[in-house]
Amino acid sequence: MAAQLVVSFIASAAFTILFNAPKRSLLQCGLTGMLSWFIYLMVQPRSGPVLASLCASAVVGMLSLFFARFYKMPLIIFSVAGIIPLVPGGLAYDSMRQFVENDYTAAVQLAAEAFLISGAIAMGLILSEVLNQVLRRGK
Repeated sequence: MAAQLVVSFIASAAFTILFNAPKRSLLQCGLTGMLSWFIYLMVQPRSGPVLASLCASAVVGMLSLFFARFYKMPLIIFSVAGIIPLVPGGLAYDSMRQFVENDYTAAVQLAAEAFLISGAIAMGLILSEVLNQVLRRGK
């Protein structure tokens, strides 16, 4: 598990560099990606990958809001880097591979799972923003 957390930190930080984000955001982006992967690993065995992606992306959204306010940077820098470990690229690749190999049943099943995970990531980010709006209006 520690190796997965380190790799998720490196992946998120590497995408921060790739997207030409400010260098001072590198550590925060890596932490966001690492914590999102940690939440995913904790929730996934009990609830499955879709709910785990939803929870992890909600955490990404909340951390991104915090880092954006604290470091006075755009929110998108932290949220994009934070969801990098959650993106179901492997599932999408396997789905395309099954289509090419004419195994349409497996391909559609994998594509549906990738679609659901992608939707859960988007819903988690939206959920964190809605919670933020509700909390800000409540003050």
